[in-house]
Amino acid sequence: MSRRVRLWLVAVGGAGLAALLTAAALDLPAFGGAHHPYGDRAVHASLARHTANVIASVNFDQRAFDTLGEMTILFAAVIGCGILLRRTPDEHRASLAPAAVARPVRRYALLVLPVALLTGLYVIAHGQLSPGGGFQGGVVAATSLHLLYLGADYRALERVRPVDLYETGDAIATSAYVVTGLAGLIGGSAFLANTLLPYGTFNTLSSGGTVPLLNAAVGMEVACAVVVLLARFLDQAVEIEEGTGT
Repeated sequence: MSRRVRLWLVAVGGAGLAALLTAAALDLPAFGGAHHPYGDRAVHASLARHTANVIASVNFDQRAFDTLGEMTILFAAVIGCGILLRRTPDEHRASLAPAAVARPVRRYALLVLPVALLTGLYVIAHGQLSPGGGFQGGVVAATSLHLLYLGADYRALERVRPVDLYETGDAIATSAYVVTGLAGLIGGSAFLANTLLPYGTFNTLSSGGTVPLLNAAVGMEVACAVVVLLARFLDQAVEIEEGTGT
């Protein structure tokens, strides 16, 4: 395909997208209006299912199927990066010596690591109650482990993140989300419908029906996926060098 044809395709596609966005914007309710049909329905559904965080209710209840698509995109990205960044026959792993780390950096990184990890787990566990959830908490928990890379060395990081184990955890978490949806079908309801479990007491950890389960599955999937992605990129940047394969 020539450059001219590609530019025409981009121009036509962009014009079509601009037309759709313009039509949608012209049909929006007036700014500052008191009529918010989607918001009112979302809040009502969230309260009816005892989910204090309306955003979590939207993500893991009212549009849980869309969230499954987002999980699948991340899962596919991990697989793609794993394939693209794998060690090739003309590459080998370099022998790394421990790097010198400034004492304040080491002290701060090792002090903050458990705090950051607990914060990520807290955000995941309380996703149905307060702002945050599986996506945000998973990223925080995964990146907290990499403070070892800053505060100690790369070998210390490798010891706490066996990549094969995290790859398995990524697959298990994605499967758990799907299995929860299938359980709804087996129970005589719809796929991912929030009818499988009791809704519990409002504003408690056990509230929200299946929302906490799906939120936890997303948190585990995101945490494992981020660890695997960073591991592949760090391997290429730190250890893998071109040369005779061994």
